[in-house]
Amino acid sequence: MKAKMTVLATMLMVGLSACNDSDESNNNTVTITPPVVEEVTPESISLSLLGRYETGVFAESAAEIPAYDAATKRAFVVNAKKGLVEVLDISKPETPVHIGDLSARDVLADSEVNSVAVKNGIVALAVQAKVKTDTGIVAFYSAKDLKFISKVDVGALPDMLTFSPDGKTVVVANEAEPNDDYSIDPEGSVSIINVTDITKPTAVVADFKAWNSKKAELIQSGVRITGPKATVAQDLEPEYITISDDGKTAWATLQENNALAKIDLTTQKVTDIFALGYKDHGLAGNELDVSDKDKKINIQTWSGLVGMYQPDSIAQYQSNGATYLVTANEGDSREWFTDEDAYLAGDATKGFIEAIRMKHLFNVKGFNVKGDYPAHLQQIAVGVKGAKLDPAVFAYCGATATDPGLCRDDAQLGRLNIAWNMGYETHADGSAKLDANGLLTYKKLYAYGARSFSIWNTQGQQVWDSGSEFERKVAELVPDYFNSDHEAAAFDDRSDNKGPEPEGLTVGMIGKKTFAFIGLERQSGIMVYDISNPQKPTFVQYFSTRDFKTADPLKQGDLGPEGLVFVPAKDSPNAKPMLIVGNEVSGSTALYQINLK
Repeated sequence: MKAKMTVLATMLMVGLSACNDSDESNNNTVTITPPVVEEVTPESISLSLLGRYETGVFAESAAEIPAYDAATKRAFVVNAKKGLVEVLDISKPETPVHIGDLSARDVLADSEVNSVAVKNGIVALAVQAKVKTDTGIVAFYSAKDLKFISKVDVGALPDMLTFSPDGKTVVVANEAEPNDDYSIDPEGSVSIINVTDITKPTAVVADFKAWNSKKAELIQSGVRITGPKATVAQDLEPEYITISDDGKTAWATLQENNALAKIDLTTQKVTDIFALGYKDHGLAGNELDVSDKDKKINIQTWSGLVGMYQPDSIAQYQSNGATYLVTANEGDSREWFTDEDAYLAGDATKGFIEAIRMKHLFNVKGFNVKGDYPAHLQQIAVGVKGAKLDPAVFAYCGATATDPGLCRDDAQLGRLNIAWNMGYETHADGSAKLDANGLLTYKKLYAYGARSFSIWNTQGQQVWDSGSEFERKVAELVPDYFNSDHEAAAFDDRSDNKGPEPEGLTVGMIGKKTFAFIGLERQSGIMVYDISNPQKPTFVQYFSTRDFKTADPLKQGDLGPEGLVFVPAKDSPNAKPMLIVGNEVSGSTALYQINLK
């Protein structure tokens, strides 16, 4: 009885103290701070399917980029097929329910939504105009009642956007792709939107005009400036953005340019452009499979072959007080045309194509085969009898001073898609240099993407790369469907292109560990890594719901992961960490449970 009275007395004292705290005239207030409950740090994690929303639309991008609002327990998913955002109630994550749509067509006619982000109950949509080279908008809506709030003009083709950690700023990547014949090529830029007053957002454009006079310097550093007659500002195409924890700095991937842009959000200026360099596939650890016709898994080194990282998604995280950047190195070539036949016949006004299959570039008949060569290659190759491989580099696969030998065979490098506008010998002025036989000499071959994910410091210097591990893990775990395409379960189908094709990624902290989740677009699975130590990440799991043996495409599981969102346990509808993935090919939004071990 005495013990109970003591507890009761203590409770009364606490209650009186709390009452006294509300009395502004009392100078002897006591502040009671609740204890901080730290999240458990797991030894490891694993993914499992929790729930799925299916549009029933196959291979038409019906589910791409997801975002999540913790207060309403809603997911917002870009449906590119419809050009809008679908709103899903995931309060019961096992059974997501479609409850509405967000379309910006009332404020920008015939527009399409490219991306979505959510913060503090505000939904931001990146919206492109009907004519993609025209300026776009960012439109804001309430996550709770889905009502329109405001809009603001941004650059051409806003492709991705994200909120700053404090929710006061939205940063937008304006990709500004050209039209199909390159007669219009708008300038790429980054819009920085002040949303302190969400009813009256204001935008400032951080552009690349200051870099136009530095074109030669950028090219020399390794930044790819390849568009026909393009200025630097026209050629740079921001793809994806991440913002530092303090909200002062943003980094944008410049995918086609194989570079990163650093943006000072205080001065609202682009301060740096970092060339990302090239991955040497001749080194052990950087092996890859280059042929889709050899009917086998053949992951090996190839001297003279390098990969352009060309990242799509980017994220940042902290480790030991330092900021690190994480990228999914997808790769992308420029291919635009209004009339492909006319372009390949030599009319350079009909578009621009920079990728070519290796064996076509080294055709023993030279460049005299009509209809096979990009018009811009034909322009630089006037009087050129064809191309050869430098025998000092490619002798290992049969190259000689006049013949590519076995190197161009389908079982060797012949099937690989490479950039024709890189790697050949030039004069000091950049013009093509021919040998005594009138041949272009390629000393290196440049492939698209690095088939990996990388960790970089904030100055664009690589700290770590996953090397050949993606292809090796796929070969180990699903050997019968190695390098399959996301629309057809065919063995070795994508080895000649970008392999498993890492595209989307997100990072999440659980306890004191940070994990990276990377979506393999073509293979249709998720790679999970512990990246707590940036210098030594460790593989955790390869997870996929794909059923390769089912003929019905709508029953094959989740195909073509495009966008990924990590939901921490404190925000999750079931109080457990979760991963939301938009799958563009299966048209499904998947909710994966993150199980702690």
